[in-house]
Amino acid sequence: MSTVALITGAASGIGAAVARRLSTGGARCVLVDRDGEGVERLAKELDGAWLAVDVASDEASLEAVALAEQRYGRLDLVHLNAGVTSGVDLEDFDVERYRKVVGVNVDGVVFGVRASVPLLKRSGGGAIVATASLAGLVGYAGDPVYTMTKHAVVGLVRSLAEPLAAYNIRIGAVCPGFTDTPLVAAAREMFVNSGFPLLTADDVAAAVESAFYAETPGTLLVVQPGRQPVPYRYAGVPGPAGGQRPPRSE
Repeated sequence: MSTVALITGAASGIGAAVARRLSTGGARCVLVDRDGEGVERLAKELDGAWLAVDVASDEASLEAVALAEQRYGRLDLVHLNAGVTSGVDLEDFDVERYRKVVGVNVDGVVFGVRASVPLLKRSGGGAIVATASLAGLVGYAGDPVYTMTKHAVVGLVRSLAEPLAAYNIRIGAVCPGFTDTPLVAAAREMFVNSGFPLLTADDVAAAVESAFYAETPGTLLVVQPGRQPVPYRYAGVPGPAGGQRPPRSE
């Protein structure tokens, strides 16, 4: 029986690299992206299913999971990867842009988890991996709103780790540094000229595959150029990958 994977933000960058990697390993892929032409093209390349929707809508995730069940009858792996940088200036605040960023980066992950968990349960369990960022672990002054959204993703993953493990569902996140994808295309020349190393989408895709099978619930894999991905450890902080277990209420 083939593994079935659902991937958001799949038309390019990290999502496309994950789709190609999993497909090469025999997985059947359901690809989701608001770039309809791009996601259709990749789906045809990989003989997968595709859906052109905006993950900021709760209906989009429900529709994607329904497509997975209709086409393949099950779901095993979910990569909640869709994301955007913010460019939101707190002094010249653009509310519409702010809502869009939060909608994709936070709501898209929450809606994706909510929609996929019932089918993962019916399939006997599986794994969810969200694409967070190093900016989800440390402050990044270059884009505070983006940083806030990625901290939210990390918090959701850590909080859901134990409850989902009870249903044989692993949840984790990858936290890559700057990666050579369309998200950083505008700044790529600056990185290259300064000699700043960028991750490749394939580097992150390999870490995503590792995160799917991480033994510790709530694992946050830090991905940096030239280094093996390593789980992030919270020193002396309760919860997954922290220094102690959270207290239980009686």
